Amino acid sequence: MDPGPEAGYVRMLEPRSEAWRSAAWGMGVFDTARRPFAALVEGRMRTPQHLLLVTLRGGARRLEVTTECGHRYDGADRAGAVSFVPAHCGRHLRMHGVRSEWASIAFRPEAMDAILGADARGPLAIAAFTNVEDGFLAGLVGEFRRHLDEDGALDPLYADSMGVAAARYLARRFGRPAAPAPAAKLAPWQVRRVAALVEARLGEEIRIADLAAAIGLSAGHFHRAFRATTGKTPLAHVTEARIRRAIGIAATEPLSVAELALRVGFASPSHFARLFRRATGVAPSRLRRG
Repeated sequence: MDPGPEAGYVRMLEPRSEAWRSAAWGMGVFDTARRPFAALVEGRMRTPQHLLLVTLRGGARRLEVTTECGHRYDGADRAGAVSFVPAHCGRHLRMHGVRSEWASIAFRPEAMDAILGADARGPLAIAAFTNVEDGFLAGLVGEFRRHLDEDGALDPLYADSMGVAAARYLARRFGRPAAPAPAAKLAPWQVRRVAALVEARLGEEIRIADLAAAIGLSAGHFHRAFRATTGKTPLAHVTEARIRRAIGIAATEPLSVAELALRVGFASPSHFARLFRRATGVAPSRLRRG
């Protein structure tokens, strides 16, 4: 895998990956690319972010990994393999007989600290690992790739929600054991303030961190408490509010699907159309005719 400079990497890898795509949001950076066949690729990298990597397709006949934090690996690289490198942990790798497509999520340490702080499992407690079989993390990173393929961008609220899920899962499965604490619930005034803020900003970018800050909570604490209180995630709440607003606008204004998506805060018309159809059973283009 050949992470790129957008995520703050130092790299010395040849031949380089092709068809590089990158998308940044508040919590970090998503990268994906493909590597043409090479008999041998060798390099070193170091990043200030926590790095989650997945081999999406293909692999390598042999992968040798040595890290400064003590982790070692020598074995095959295969599709679906998941690896993790903590921030500032130098990594040296050699890949033999490699042809693959890969993707990675680089998490800002301060973002993971905010999510995991209440769990008493900081992100640095997650040790490096290489080529672990984990269908959840492989599927989550693959979903980032699918979303980017279909929409050409990552919705920040969607990426925040997926990032929170990935960080909490990493801590729960690979961090030090800790007794789970019951999720606290939001006070009524906090629910009202979040709802009012969402309604006021439906046409803008909405981030979980901003909603959490408005009621004095960390992003991770807010996500858990909001779900414990309302029975839904912040992402689901915002999506439902945007779709309600879209239905109301379409009843009075003859907008195209792209214009309607932009008016209610979706950067991608295709993403808006998929979510609208999933929620209502009809395509948004039928609103005016209906």
